[in-house]
Amino acid sequence: MDEFDDYVESYTQDGVLLKQAPSSYISFVNTIGTIYILESLQNDDSASRKQFLEWKPNDVTVDSDVQDQEWAVVNTVQKRVRTLSGNFPSDYQGRLKSFKISFDDIKSFHVGNKNRQLILYDGSSEPICSFIFQHGNCECLVNIFKTFLRVTPSRRDRHLYVVHSNNLELQQLHKSFATLNINSDPNPFWSMVKTFKENPYEVYNSADQREVDEFQREDLNRSLSEYEETSHSGGDYEVIQKVPDLPARKDFPRLRPLSEEQWKSQFNCEGRLEDVEPIKSLIFRGGVQPSIRKEVWKFLLDYFPWDSTESQRQKLVIQKSDEYFTMKLQWKSITKIQEENFSDYRERKSLIEKDVNRTDRTLEFYAGDNNSNLQTLNDILMTYIMYNFDLGYVQGMSDLLAPILMLLRNECDSFWCFVGFMNKVISNFDIDQAGMKEQLSNLHTLLCFADPQLANYLDTHDSGNMFFCFRWLLVWFKRELSQDDVMRFWEVLWTGYPCKNFHLLVGVAILQNERKALMSNNYGFTEILKHINELSGKLDIALMLNKAEGIFYQIKEAEHLTDNIRFILGLSLLGSNSVGSHEQSPFESPDLSTNSQPQCSVEHVSISPDEGTFEQSINSTFL
Repeated sequence: MDEFDDYVESYTQDGVLLKQAPSSYISFVNTIGTIYILESLQNDDSASRKQFLEWKPNDVTVDSDVQDQEWAVVNTVQKRVRTLSGNFPSDYQGRLKSFKISFDDIKSFHVGNKNRQLILYDGSSEPICSFIFQHGNCECLVNIFKTFLRVTPSRRDRHLYVVHSNNLELQQLHKSFATLNINSDPNPFWSMVKTFKENPYEVYNSADQREVDEFQREDLNRSLSEYEETSHSGGDYEVIQKVPDLPARKDFPRLRPLSEEQWKSQFNCEGRLEDVEPIKSLIFRGGVQPSIRKEVWKFLLDYFPWDSTESQRQKLVIQKSDEYFTMKLQWKSITKIQEENFSDYRERKSLIEKDVNRTDRTLEFYAGDNNSNLQTLNDILMTYIMYNFDLGYVQGMSDLLAPILMLLRNECDSFWCFVGFMNKVISNFDIDQAGMKEQLSNLHTLLCFADPQLANYLDTHDSGNMFFCFRWLLVWFKRELSQDDVMRFWEVLWTGYPCKNFHLLVGVAILQNERKALMSNNYGFTEILKHINELSGKLDIALMLNKAEGIFYQIKEAEHLTDNIRFILGLSLLGSNSVGSHEQSPFESPDLSTNSQPQCSVEHVSISPDEGTFEQSINSTFL
């Protein structure tokens, strides 16, 4: 059995150039590959599990399940420093192997070149190895290191991180004094910690006289700071700062989907929608009936303008078809010699081929060998490279396209709807991951406001960075839901109701739903990541939407609502006279009677909140 058969991959990042390596791996130098974090499964105690960093060259053939990672970092293709060519021996492919480093051997690491270079040291003056990150940066990997290793920045170089002893007690100190397993220990630091609660200031004042290293003193200072911020001793009483409560949460059951009759009744004699926002409101409340989904999605994804007439849409289809096939011809006509001299194009083409071959293959529409639908998926993504040269192709984009193509069954229409979807989430695929980092930060901010206790738990269990939610936000929960559920979920989000970044509130709702499992089991980062990944296929999306909407109105009606939260949700800021475009009640809807017929004009009949609530109660069992 292989040495690493009992290890699971908890992290992966593609597009990593091996710049320096031990002599036995010298043939790998200047080769592009993928970094993995491997964690042992042999011990249930997360603190005593072994971790390894593994680097594999891209030319190694790996199982699709490995590449279909549970938690992926955005990987944007850039120029290759070196390509695999005829300079290698004929048996090179047969001699390729992976390069592994135990976390125990990493004594320090240096981050340079704006987080694009990572050098690992084993305690000697010579590095173990160094990597250049061509698809983004090493920031997420460094944060993973910090969850498994105890590190502090060097005084001489803030980009150099020193790894300290991986002692279980040191790992637990900053989390909770109550859970420390402190026995008799010759180290004076531990005898000092024992009396912390009884007389913290005496401990603090005498710390510099003890044989305590800088790293231990920083832990002590941080713990003391947290103690001062959360409580104040006052005789027999303890005064604790209390976070204001949110208003009671309201219930928002899902309604019936927008029906074909309701949809058709809203077009006038020119084929123009008379009142758009009430239509969006109804879609938000219950989604879209499958029989009209093909047509409605073209509006939701900005392929068809909401105010367009039937004749305008017909002309637009012809125009967009010409544009699409012109762009498709551009990459179709690239010669073999051009491709050999065009590394960016070659890299993107290769990545698309890999991703397409593992996208939704369990679904009948994409199953089997020589599936023409896979070829269409490939062609649309290749054409998107011609449409958006700067972005090109990024891992995860095939996940966003697959349901669109499966629904529309038309290459050109699917392309332009995909373009509309990408315009909504394009910041997810920033090369520096700024968009994803901002979303993860905003998710944490919202969780702190909606559920401070859970947010504090994550902060103290190495999970405040919210990286375990990365996949949720990158592809809008695509991997967590069935095909039917993801279609209903996406069309609800595309409406923009009831606020900006509503998908983040769905994330808050899911985390609150799992808070008992996370907190009662005292999960750390690895266990939280595993638990969140195992929710795939188990989420009740109707319930999560219900809860997310309730959380939104709790936050919106809170007296202590801050401008930071208002900005994230797109609400008007304090002292501003402007009103956010999504602050209207989603219950304001026209009378969309199923018996109505298409007509030249439609009267707008407002439904009061009470009427809307009554309607919800009647239809709450539908979906």
